[in-house]
Amino acid sequence: MKICYLLSAWFLLSIGTASLSIASDNSKTIDYHRAQWDPIHFSPVIDSATNEQCLACHQEILQRQVLTASPAGVKADKTLAWYQTLETYEGPQETFHRRHLVTPYAKKIMDMKCTTCHQGENPREEAPIPPNVNNTRLTLRKQVNPKICLMCHGKFPDPQRMGLPSPWNESREMFQNNCLLCHVAVRTHRHQVNFLKPEAIEAEGKKNSDVCYGCHGGRQWYRISYPYPRHEWKGMPEKTPEWAKDRPTESNPRFLTKQQRAQK
Repeated sequence: MKICYLLSAWFLLSIGTASLSIASDNSKTIDYHRAQWDPIHFSPVIDSATNEQCLACHQEILQRQVLTASPAGVKADKTLAWYQTLETYEGPQETFHRRHLVTPYAKKIMDMKCTTCHQGENPREEAPIPPNVNNTRLTLRKQVNPKICLMCHGKFPDPQRMGLPSPWNESREMFQNNCLLCHVAVRTHRHQVNFLKPEAIEAEGKKNSDVCYGCHGGRQWYRISYPYPRHEWKGMPEKTPEWAKDRPTESNPRFLTKQQRAQK
């Protein structure tokens, strides 16, 4: 077993030194196999990879277009998905990556990077086709940690925790359709992560509550809500509620801003 690990490490190092690293220079053509094992696809190189370096090979993800009609013949421009009913959804339907990276709204409130979601991909951990070759069982790993998606696509939190009689889409008029009516003084330390633009979110949230609701239930893909860290805020109660006792008090170190890292 140790020999296998040593050979694997030697192979990665030899590939990294013998080939021209994608992370440093894309001026030369690299065959697919060498590119697949390039150091940029593994930690620690991927931790500092830029969008430009990723898109040098994966540009097609921004060039893809949505289908004009479903396989059943339903026209895309004649239908609305539930998430398109939010006022903050601009324009026609877009592909997943374009909606997160290059659309006007994404650029306004987010600072998403390829490495925000993708943390590398080890071909050894992918399922082979066919799935079982010579009785060798490989683990099918997710290319993206679902918890990252859950942060912005989770269920609206339990209304009772916030003193709401029902979910926001049902009780919003009781609160003047304004999330900041209460949150101007409650949980005021928010959105301080390196893939969001907190100042822009706060400014847009004052104009339209769908900016807040969009990421807190309005674009729900999961049946659970994300357990956001309870960063300390001014006037925070000393006693931690029962439901929050297992909540972290700081964001994942990977998502800290440069200023937060400097303070550590």
